[in-house]
Amino acid sequence: MPATKLFVKACPFACALLLATSATVFAQSFPTKPIRLVVPLAPGGGGDTVARLIGQKISESMEQTVVVDNRPGGSTMIGTELVARSAPDGYTLVVATSSHGINPSLYKLPYDPVKDFSGIAFIATSPMMLTVHPSVPAKTVKDLIALAKAKPGKLNYGSSGMASIVHLAGELFNLQAGVKTVHIPYKGTGPALNELLGGQIDMMFASPVPTIPHVRNGRLRAIAMASAERSLAMPDLPTVAESGLPGFEAATYFIVLGPANIPGPVVRKLNSEIVKAARLPDVKNRLSSLGATLVAGTPQQAIAHIQSEIGRWEKVVKSAGIKAH
Repeated sequence: MPATKLFVKACPFACALLLATSATVFAQSFPTKPIRLVVPLAPGGGGDTVARLIGQKISESMEQTVVVDNRPGGSTMIGTELVARSAPDGYTLVVATSSHGINPSLYKLPYDPVKDFSGIAFIATSPMMLTVHPSVPAKTVKDLIALAKAKPGKLNYGSSGMASIVHLAGELFNLQAGVKTVHIPYKGTGPALNELLGGQIDMMFASPVPTIPHVRNGRLRAIAMASAERSLAMPDLPTVAESGLPGFEAATYFIVLGPANIPGPVVRKLNSEIVKAARLPDVKNRLSSLGATLVAGTPQQAIAHIQSEIGRWEKVVKSAGIKAH
């Protein structure tokens, strides 16, 4: 075979080998500069807390600074777009929460929520808890469904705002149970929870952290957890799914993403470090205190979960006629 033809045939393989070798060498030395962990939310919330918790641990283990950069606004789209448009080198990441899976059904996004991102790690989920005021004569999901069917449009539920995960959880309940309960939005979880405590609203899919103390002192009644499995925080409380609505899930999540096309070796290194950090006893305990369940999942699990959430909430948004706020 002539040398020229041999060179032409061998070149693609040699180039591929060179690229693979370069990516591996890059990953071995990674990181050589600070990592930017974008939180598309204001400081103080669950996503911010998880980012700082994980950021501190991987900073220590990788011996490199991790800067948590809060970029709130645009229903998380501002910070998320910033990461989507960043260089795919592993130095700019984002902590995605439930808004990442809800926004595609509400807005024309400046990015593709799946194709424009590399999955890095699925840290944890934080399920909602179906809770009622004690005056509501229901102790189980079946009781609540029967009550709602007997009094269509009479029961109401509160939320932390239009198109929030709390709002959509209520509409998912309406859809799967075949009932009509009335949505009452508030400006934040705190005001909604106060109204639930006062009996001004009947029920709410609430975050477990601020709600469990009121359940334990009898001021509220927990009906079920909106998770795939029972919560370690309240192991005796059944899930909505096992109580008559199969497949029912409503939870926020904490998933680390980067821009699309980050080299595989870099993704694997980041995943390894983040998962190792998430499994540390003090981190697991802190996550548990936030009402979160550890997942410590792969990049593939992260992307698959986001795709599942996009499909789940698209159906709910269309069924309920929810519009962007």
